[in-house]
Amino acid sequence: MLTPETRARLARIGWSDAIVLPEDAPAGHLPARVIIQHRNGYVVHDGANEFTVQPAPRFLKRSLDPIERPAVGDFVLLKPGKHAQIETVLPRHATLSRAAAGERYQRQLIATNVDSVLVLMGLDGDFNPRRLERYLALIQASGATCVVVLTKADRHDDLDALLADVADVLPPDIIVHAVNAKDAQSVAVLHPYLGPGRTAVLVGSSGVGKSTLTNTLLGEERQATKAVREHDSRGRHTTTFRALIALPQGGCLIDTPGMRELKLTGEEDLEAGQFADIDSLAMQCRFGDCAHRSEPGCAVRAALDSGELDPERWASYQKLRDELQAQAGNLEAQLKRKGEAKVLNKALGKRLTEKYGHR
Repeated sequence: MLTPETRARLARIGWSDAIVLPEDAPAGHLPARVIIQHRNGYVVHDGANEFTVQPAPRFLKRSLDPIERPAVGDFVLLKPGKHAQIETVLPRHATLSRAAAGERYQRQLIATNVDSVLVLMGLDGDFNPRRLERYLALIQASGATCVVVLTKADRHDDLDALLADVADVLPPDIIVHAVNAKDAQSVAVLHPYLGPGRTAVLVGSSGVGKSTLTNTLLGEERQATKAVREHDSRGRHTTTFRALIALPQGGCLIDTPGMRELKLTGEEDLEAGQFADIDSLAMQCRFGDCAHRSEPGCAVRAALDSGELDPERWASYQKLRDELQAQAGNLEAQLKRKGEAKVLNKALGKRLTEKYGHR
C-alpha cells in the first residue's frame, strides 16, 4: 500500500486511481514513471527526482514483444540497489500504438497511461482533414480520448470554412480547438485536459507546433523548435525522442517526434468508430455479403448516388478497411508464429530435461 505522502508525490507525475498497484508487489520496490526512453536505458521520475535506470534482463530478450517492454508513460516498480532497475511494469489503463514502418509486422508503442491524445494539425500546408480519420482510428482503439488541436489559427481571419472541413470528417462528439500555439491565453482551452492526475500525449506531423505548444504550456523555452519549410510547411524533427513533462497545470504532457507514417495495428474497429454510419448503411443492404459494387438493393450505393454518403468519405473508409484487414491478417500470423514457437520451445525443453535432467 502506498502512503498518502507517496501518493501525493506520485500525483505530480500523473498517478491516479486508474493506476493499480499489485497486492503482491515486493516490499521495498519503489514506484516511478518512465519519462524518457533511450537505447541505452530509461529515465524515470519518482515524483521528486529523475534518474537513469536499466531494465531487468528479461526485458532485453530479443524474443520479447516490444509492447511488453517499459515505455514512456509507464508506471513501474524499481528494484532498489546500487544500480536501481525496472523490475515490474504496472498494468496500463490506456495504450496508444501503431504498426511500425517496414514490411515486418510489429506494433510500436507511442505512449501509455494517457487520458487524452491531442492531435495537432497546422492550418497551413499541413492541413489535411482526411488524415484525422486515420489518427482517430488508432486513438479509438487505445482507450484514450481524442482532441483535435488546429494550430497556427492566428494566420486566418475566418476559421469557419476550415472548421467546417474538419467537422465533415469527424464524429460530432470529437472536440476541436483552434489555437495559436505561441499564445498562452489561446492554449488555455487545453488546460482541462492537463489537470492534476491527467496525462495527454501530443501527436502530429513535424513542424505542426508540438514543441512550441509544449513550451507555451510550460511557460519556458525547454523544447527546441525550428521554422518549417515554406514549400510544404514540414518541420525538421526537432523532437527526436518521446519525453514526458510535468506541467504547471498539474498534469503531464508527452511530446513525440513528428510522424510521417501512421499504420493501423489490425486491432481497430472502424464500424464502432467514426464510420459507424457506413456500417449502419451496410446493414440495410439486401444481401449480407454485399460488396457494395453493383449488387441490387445495395444501400451504400444508393447513398452514394443520392449524395447522402460523400464519395471521398467512402473512398477513405475503403482504404482504411483494406489496410485494417491486411494488418489483422499480419497480426494473426504473428500470434500464430509465437504460439508455435512457444510449443516448440516447450517441447525442446522437455526433451533436454529428459536427456540431462533438471539443473
